[in-house]
Amino acid sequence: QVQLVESGGGLVQAGGSLRLSCAASGRTNYAMGWFRQAPGKEREFVSAINLSGSRTDYLDSVKGRFTISRDNAKNTVYMQMNSLKPEDTAVYYCAAASLWTVLIKGQSAYWGQGTQVTVSS
Repeated sequence: QVQLVESGGGLVQAGGSLRLSCAASGRTNYAMGWFRQAPGKEREFVSAINLSGSRTDYLDSVKGRFTISRDNAKNTVYMQMNSLKPEDTAVYYCAAASLWTVLIKGQSAYWGQGTQVTVSS
């Protein structure tokens, strides 16, 4: 099993940047990803990275603005978010899974508690 703890959320103006972190403990050899859920909307996939860091995937609307990375020595996954927009406002969740397809479909068994990102216009 793995335990996930997110950090780095906050309030930022449109056009600003934030970096989210997800620290993993326990078993850590998982593909990792980020999801988000805005009020009144379903949770959606944002980004994912495989164990080695050689494969990434992104939601179309964040491509070119968000970058996922990982430091396996620190058991931490990051998501750098630049050029933030008000529509990026959501609770962001970290997830982990052994299988890539399970991860990006949001079917992971392991989730963090979430961190709030609010982008003001």
